[in-house]
Amino acid sequence: MGKHYDDSVIPAELRRDYDVYDRIKELGIDLGTREENVITLKGRNICGAIVHESGLVYLSGVGMGEMQMSDVPETVAHGQAAAAECAQYHLRTLHWTLSCGEEGDLNDVLYTVKALGMVVSTDVKFNSGPAVTNGYSKVWQDVYGGAIGHYASDGGEDESGYAGVHARTAIGGFTGRFSLEPEMIVAIPPS
Repeated sequence: MGKHYDDSVIPAELRRDYDVYDRIKELGIDLGTREENVITLKGRNICGAIVHESGLVYLSGVGMGEMQMSDVPETVAHGQAAAAECAQYHLRTLHWTLSCGEEGDLNDVLYTVKALGMVVSTDVKFNSGPAVTNGYSKVWQDVYGGAIGHYASDGGEDESGYAGVHARTAIGGFTGRFSLEPEMIVAIPPS
């Protein structure tokens, strides 16, 4: 497990018993290379992640997808696919944030705290913001456990844990030339 996860305060009955990198590999999520992902902040006005001394890691929003959302099923499916890409981008960002100085890795994530899904739609009758954002939440639950994840049973039971389950806000009504922009907060040991 993670360098710091083993010493965390998570009770034994709630601990993961698997390496998240095994799941990431099985799911085909590409974490890229250090050269591609660890870059200077020179000239940038925002960063991809902030690690707070409390152990919270804030992942900046990333916009993906090619169209505004509507309640048309094919459009919602496009949004869910874009949301999954955003989640994979955040996993990649988090991996390199935690491991670039060799002080930790994705196995050190204790649990996911909160996701915010800002879905682009100028249709005032749009109701599918939560459905679109489910594409994002599903990837976190695929990797860290949860009722809608790849490893959950048909009844929503995930014997591997629920560290991927998070509080979430999913709202529509934004303008943009993409489908959605999610953000995520996760908890790591504060050491």
